Amino acid sequence: MDQMTKEPVSNKRRQLLKAGAAGGGSLLFGFSLFGCQKPRQGEAPSGDRKEPPSEKAVGQASTAMTNEAPGLAHDAFIRIDRDGIVTLIIHKVEMGQGTFTSLPMLLAEELGADLSKVKLEQAPANNSLYADALLGGQVTGGSTSIRATYKPLREAGAKVRTVLVQAAAKTWNVEPGDVKVVAGTIRHEASNRAVHFGEVVDAASQLKFPAEVKLKDPSQFALVGKAVKRLDSPAKVNGSAQFGIDARLPNMGIAAVAASPVLGGKVAAVDEQKAMAVKGVRQVLRIEGAVAVVAEHFWAAKQGLAAAAPRFDDGTNANVSLAGIVADMMKVSQNTGAVATDKGDALKALDAGPGRRIDVIYEVPFLAHATMEPMNCTVDLKPDGCDIWVGTQVPALAQGAAAKITGLPLEKVRVHNHYIGGGFGRRLEVDNVIQAVEFAKLAKGPIKIIWTREEDIQHDMYRPYYVDRMSARIDDKGMPVAWFHRVTGSSIMSRFAPPMVKNGVDPDAVEVAADLQYAIPAIRVEYMRHEPPGLPTAFWRGVGPTHNVFVVESFIDELAYASKTDPVAFRRSLLQKSPRTLAVLNLAAEKAGWGKPLKPIAGRKLGRGVSTQFAFGTYMAQVAEVSVGPDGDVRVHRVVCALDCGQNVNPDTIVAQMEGGIVFGASAALWDEVTVEKGRVQQTNFSDYRVMRMPEAPAVEVYIVNSHDDPGGIGEPGTAGIAPALANAVFAATGKRVRKLPIGEQLKKA
Repeated sequence: MDQMTKEPVSNKRRQLLKAGAAGGGSLLFGFSLFGCQKPRQGEAPSGDRKEPPSEKAVGQASTAMTNEAPGLAHDAFIRIDRDGIVTLIIHKVEMGQGTFTSLPMLLAEELGADLSKVKLEQAPANNSLYADALLGGQVTGGSTSIRATYKPLREAGAKVRTVLVQAAAKTWNVEPGDVKVVAGTIRHEASNRAVHFGEVVDAASQLKFPAEVKLKDPSQFALVGKAVKRLDSPAKVNGSAQFGIDARLPNMGIAAVAASPVLGGKVAAVDEQKAMAVKGVRQVLRIEGAVAVVAEHFWAAKQGLAAAAPRFDDGTNANVSLAGIVADMMKVSQNTGAVATDKGDALKALDAGPGRRIDVIYEVPFLAHATMEPMNCTVDLKPDGCDIWVGTQVPALAQGAAAKITGLPLEKVRVHNHYIGGGFGRRLEVDNVIQAVEFAKLAKGPIKIIWTREEDIQHDMYRPYYVDRMSARIDDKGMPVAWFHRVTGSSIMSRFAPPMVKNGVDPDAVEVAADLQYAIPAIRVEYMRHEPPGLPTAFWRGVGPTHNVFVVESFIDELAYASKTDPVAFRRSLLQKSPRTLAVLNLAAEKAGWGKPLKPIAGRKLGRGVSTQFAFGTYMAQVAEVSVGPDGDVRVHRVVCALDCGQNVNPDTIVAQMEGGIVFGASAALWDEVTVEKGRVQQTNFSDYRVMRMPEAPAVEVYIVNSHDDPGGIGEPGTAGIAPALANAVFAATGKRVRKLPIGEQLKKA
């Protein structure tokens, strides 16, 4: 499955399509990935929005950079050669989420192919040909890969199967209806004849593809819904898989980089003489805000960079501190924001009526992505073209950025995309590509830029800090009658895709919050934009919901406690119009043994917490079990996760995504935050920006609801749901309400 070392597929695939069919060497088939944008079946959130509103943002940014048509002609291609090998040119990148297995499964299911004979080629950068149907650009992100391709890939497989069957039937002079396809073999049982796909591609290439085909009833799936081993695992286990950082070119220089530690700072001085004295160092390069030392290998480059001892003018952000940022946000958050949801007269209902009003403030911190594969990019820039080797979630965006810097035509910039060693949204940004191309303009020959872990964490684009003002009134019966939520924080959309910001509301910043699942008579949600100085912000795994699910589910828990009602029972009473969310809540509660006592642990307080969500087209509930020690340390022992993601394609992948997402989210909730003093990010590495170690990881149980509804996303919901479940469990154990993440030292101070 290691196709990424091959040359990218030519943008002239359309011409190849015709040539291949005419030449008879293989069967080439083009199809559209567009057309999967119909409303989801089942319930809709109780708010005005029926779909997550922000999915097209990244795609729009990508198309804006390349000046290409915004994703209305999405083509991908299937090729079947004479050996019967089926090749799928894939527009998504594999970063651990399993699309390099699940997408071929969709194709093979309807095609009748042997999955082991379906190979992948990474599509070249091209927004017009390879845009995602949901995102509107050539993008991997937002838990969209399966959602966007579920029907188009199946249709493509069914159409190819149809012409292969027709070709074989014609050859045998039998009725196509009497011919079957199983595991890449076409059979006519009555005459005991059989051929594999490759033997009929010449004949099939002369036939017309059907405009419409009947797809399998999901109850007849032979492959989809079954646990299938990942096709990319062997190469990753034996080390042959090629990630961006593995790119090698003849005579390539490898560069260590130091960018200004303060955003906006400039290089003031560099000791080039000392750097060049280090054995193996070739060049010392300077751009406005960074220095690169190029050497024969990375160790020499790093030693050379240390010898160069670059100094910087800090600029206007030299005095930025987290305390100052938060103080400003608290002040700004008191102002009236742009209205995202206004149902009933929530403000009036908050101030009057029976019962009691509750007002609280939540905070979530800046977060880094801290991917296992640090940022890197290899560039070979020549007068007539630019080749870029990188692992990116947005190849067309990278292409467009490089074209702008070099002045080359778009088609002269070739992006060779690779496996990604951890995306989490970090590689939706192309700042590393921009920097690498700028250095490549000064370099003598091809150059690979590698950021150290420290450089990576201290020059990330961070999940925004948010301040959330929450208010509610519960009546005499303990039921909420009014809900108010004001989100204050950075607007990623305003930078990334300004058209997505309507009437001052950033849809990402209020996602989930604006579409509250719970049936409350009066709801008002506002958004107050506030950009922090000195720290760039960007999407992080779980995007908008990763912050809002925590706030909403924590506050619901507060209201349950205030009404003296069990948290699960309280949610049940408010989810009667959200049956799929209610169903996963009931399933999670049952499997977790909600209401039953936890097994005691000497010297530690125990608690369970629950959360629910509808995000990325998936309904989910999580129950976390924690213990808290006398010194305030929190251990997560068990997480029960129930989800309804519609038709599941590969349950093994779903379980893996839940496990990974929960550990990722729990690590952040327990320990992680990015702080800044004197304009400098203070965290540097996994020593002070923690990832949960294996002995600390909880047992994760995943229960998948059987469904044939359209698939929902699975890459991000697990991360979004764990923080509130965990915080609510801490409250159950200690009575201490966590309104600020990370939990960190808060319990120790209590």
